Amino acid sequence: MNVSASSPQSDPCTISVAEGEVSNEHAHHIHDAMPKLALGALGVVFGDIGTSPLYAIQAIMTGEHPLPIDLLNIYGVISLIFWTMVAVVTVKYVCLVMRLDNNGEGGSLALLALIGRKLPAMRGTKLLVAGGLLATALFYADSMLTPAISVISAVEGLDVVSHAFHPFIVPIALAILVGLFVIQSHGTDRVGRLFGPVMGIYFIAIAAMGLANISKHPQVLWEPLNPTYIWYFFKAHPYLSFESLAAVVYSITGVEALYADMGHFGRKAITWAWVLVFPCLVLNYMGQAALLITDPSSASNPFFNMVHESLQLPLVILATAATVIASQAVISGAYSVTHQAIQLGYLPRFQIKHTSSAMAGQIYIPAINWFLACMVAALVLTFESSAAMLPAYGLAVVGTMGITTGMAAVVVFRIWKVKPWIAGFGFIAMAAIDLAYLAAGSAKFFEGAWFPVVVGMIIFILLTTWSKGRMLMRQNMAEDSLPIEVFARSAHSSATRVAGTAVFMSTAKNGVPSALLHNIKHNKVLHERVVVLTVLIEEMPYVPLSRRVSVSDIGQGFYKVVLRFGFLEETNVPEALRPVTMCGEPFDMMKTSFFLSRQTLIASAKPGMAIWREKLFAWMLRNAATAMEFFRLPVNRVVELGSQVEI
Repeated sequence: MNVSASSPQSDPCTISVAEGEVSNEHAHHIHDAMPKLALGALGVVFGDIGTSPLYAIQAIMTGEHPLPIDLLNIYGVISLIFWTMVAVVTVKYVCLVMRLDNNGEGGSLALLALIGRKLPAMRGTKLLVAGGLLATALFYADSMLTPAISVISAVEGLDVVSHAFHPFIVPIALAILVGLFVIQSHGTDRVGRLFGPVMGIYFIAIAAMGLANISKHPQVLWEPLNPTYIWYFFKAHPYLSFESLAAVVYSITGVEALYADMGHFGRKAITWAWVLVFPCLVLNYMGQAALLITDPSSASNPFFNMVHESLQLPLVILATAATVIASQAVISGAYSVTHQAIQLGYLPRFQIKHTSSAMAGQIYIPAINWFLACMVAALVLTFESSAAMLPAYGLAVVGTMGITTGMAAVVVFRIWKVKPWIAGFGFIAMAAIDLAYLAAGSAKFFEGAWFPVVVGMIIFILLTTWSKGRMLMRQNMAEDSLPIEVFARSAHSSATRVAGTAVFMSTAKNGVPSALLHNIKHNKVLHERVVVLTVLIEEMPYVPLSRRVSVSDIGQGFYKVVLRFGFLEETNVPEALRPVTMCGEPFDMMKTSFFLSRQTLIASAKPGMAIWREKLFAWMLRNAATAMEFFRLPVNRVVELGSQVEI
């Protein structure tokens, strides 16, 4: 894993805090009531999968390769949707994947960090890292597609109310989406309180809609649950049934949110929420099936045709609110994933704003927000309808699911030490399902599935380029680095000492920061107390306070300080230094100067990376947020010293 590394020397003046004390407020949810957490999960976690009924059946029956609307096909499709939700959502994610937590946190990067911490010397690590980063890249593609598809599919309900709305569907969807991205800077604290109740009303409504239509053909309650209908469906239409798999997967879009948002609500709360959501979804799909059986002409938009004309406009409003919530959840997820990627060393520093004084996890990243806004607007203007965008959606979802299956197998067989004959068949079945859906989604490459592939590869290149570039830069700087102990002895007698404390930020294991070398070379002075500070990001979400700070006395007024943070924590350096009282006086920010190194990269023909990747890395380095912003350093106490580096 590519994080700044340093091994602190043992020293009697290491700060200590009560063992087991945790430095974060993230564990607050364990004291909350389970119903409250489950209600919150309804809004944040299940917004995406909950809005799938808006377009899933419609896409299957009237998509690029429409199915004949007859009893066998309808039962076959409903059986596929039901058993896919059972196998993928319930068995794979709720029962297995959500148990693979990294100290309570889930998601591709958290799982990758867990494997890296538990199996640091495992063969095939590079392939595993590549898979985890590709899953992360596909998540960004999903973060662009979910708001675009969800909102426009809800607004398309206006076309069912009246065809006069048709020319305004795209402008209305764009206006809603633009408004959604504009309000992000204000945070989701207040709006978030409404998410759970609104989604609760939405799920009750879609269940009631399903029951009302099931009464027209009650057999849909039990007939499609027979999995033999899947066999008859594929036997009757081998090609069309295979094509329909790419649309069936729309019924489980957002399944990764169960795992990625596990740290916010806990596994039990999400599990209980799914117990409530699952029947509502199944009833709605069955209701749509009953409607199609009794009225095949409703296939143009079966979700909104389930209700009487007088209720269609209120349903459009409720569905739009639900899709905005689903979009908000995935946008917030993009901020969290970006924060994790920065901390783990796969992305350059971005400006991060905290939008809540109570919840450290609520953040806003302007660069990511407006990047997503531009991409979402481009998608809506290019494709103009949810049906045109759906082929792109499925491949992003299935790609992430497949990678999660592979990483889960590593944890189960290598970390948990489960015998292959016990769990092997289950993983073979999960891999077969993933491959079947992946093949069906790939068949739609030229119909729009190219989008997540292209976006995923671009972001994957950015992630790997930044990680490799940082590693090469550190190696280059370490080659010419002088051990800090040797430097302290020689510099003490050759430089004038002045009052105060100087903190020099360093990523090297044991070398002298370039800023310190430049300072003594040009200014010929040293402060009375010189601190070489290394910030380490551990491969765990949160670091206990007992391990936060290590201080080593090098002698001659030099100290080496190591700060450890989890990859979900805010790297607030002044706050972390405040309790350090060992080895001298406490840190007074008004008497402390922070010296930062700012490197300018020069692309060269040295072995390591291709020239075009070196230039890309240099561009990313120039546009990264400053260490001052990222580490929350006081603005008027920072001095930056530049240097040039070749890699």
